[in-house]
Amino acid sequence: MAFPPSAQSMHAKTSSIWGGRFSATPAELLQDINVSLDVDKKMVNEDIEASLAHAEMLRDCGILSPEDYQAICQGMHTIMVEIAEGRFPFRRELEDIHMNIESRLKTLIGDAAGRLHTARSRNDQVVTDFRMVLRRACEILQDLLRDLQRQLHQKARDHTETLMPGYTHLQIAQPVSLAHHLLAYMEMFGRDRLRFADCARRFNECPLGAAALAGTSFPIDRHKTAEALGFDRPMANSMDAVSARDFVQEFLAAATIASTHLSRLGEELVLWASPHFAFVDLGDTFSTGSSIMPQKRNPDAAELLRGKIGGLLGAFTHMTTILKGLPLTYSKDLQDDKDVTFRAADTLSLCLRVAAAMIQDMKPKPEAMATWAQQGFSTATDLADYLVQTFGVPFREAHHITGRIVQIAEAEGCDLPALTLEALQKAYPALTPDVFTVLSAKASLNRRTSFGGAAPVRVQEALVEAQARWLA
Repeated sequence: MAFPPSAQSMHAKTSSIWGGRFSATPAELLQDINVSLDVDKKMVNEDIEASLAHAEMLRDCGILSPEDYQAICQGMHTIMVEIAEGRFPFRRELEDIHMNIESRLKTLIGDAAGRLHTARSRNDQVVTDFRMVLRRACEILQDLLRDLQRQLHQKARDHTETLMPGYTHLQIAQPVSLAHHLLAYMEMFGRDRLRFADCARRFNECPLGAAALAGTSFPIDRHKTAEALGFDRPMANSMDAVSARDFVQEFLAAATIASTHLSRLGEELVLWASPHFAFVDLGDTFSTGSSIMPQKRNPDAAELLRGKIGGLLGAFTHMTTILKGLPLTYSKDLQDDKDVTFRAADTLSLCLRVAAAMIQDMKPKPEAMATWAQQGFSTATDLADYLVQTFGVPFREAHHITGRIVQIAEAEGCDLPALTLEALQKAYPALTPDVFTVLSAKASLNRRTSFGGAAPVRVQEALVEAQARWLA
């Protein structure tokens, strides 16, 4: 049980980091809710990089002396080494990574450290760092999505003629191939890649130099810092620069959609690995057992792909709720943007790696798939198409005729290929033995030759096109 602090501990005793305006430090409770250092640490490299770019610009604009610039560079180098070696003296009372670095820099080089903050504020500093972190996150997630696509593609290449049932409403609908099914996910994850790429392009604008909210009176060159940090341009409006977080919403929306696709894949793997389907074997690598039932092999990894979407959708909702009532420009609420976003990015990254490994490890069972592909009157649509193409029957009438044939098969307790010609002719007397050429699942698959269809010839083309479009 946690006990509340004493009344004495809730009062400050010494001057705070805010200088002349304050004569006492914040209360410990304020420190507890206000400190963001543990989250901000993830932006340490970006914060140093942006500070060095800012210092170089100040020097080139004649605002910072060459000597101070050199001292700042040397001090920052020392800090980078300390961080890399785990020797940096992080101090929670300094709130965040920005003040920690600035304080350490002052210890190392003296007054020159204070000149680094000329013409900038933590408002533009933090959001610049954040955009740089998310830009890199978009690149990493695109790479992981490509890896998952690669595994789907490799598995699909071996199963272009592996029959399986396609479903609507989780009812057997028409025969497809395992390759065709897997390539559907390849397309979905390809769109996810495009979303992250598009998101990163849209937010690749630099807030640095917007200062607190109104810009600065110093003659800075914002285009120079934007270019140095890999941004396309500086943000056009200083108020928008420090207050906009729609780039975070967009990133989280893209992450949520990608997680939705992972959840759907996870659900199918759970179904396919169940004894009722028995379409695939997930093996021991991505399965767990039961503490009480020795026979169990549970698809926990696939189930977690479903479950993790709750956190990502929650992050998007969290961020949107923060923003919906905020006036321009900066409010402390925005400090909460990074924690949920970083956790969402880490979660999605993990899930993508797990999904790729599961697809690689997955062992399909073609016999079970093929057996079910012929069940549920899966070739009924082919029979209706045959009536249209052979006898010129309007499709709506062909649909009714085929429905009567399905009723006959149900009454006889068999599937369509097992019906006799006489039974078929009860519904449509003109039928000949040629009708049996369209009633097998294999024949149905081969007939689906429209662009994007399930026929092996089309799937082979799709594999080539997918290789060129997504994996080249």
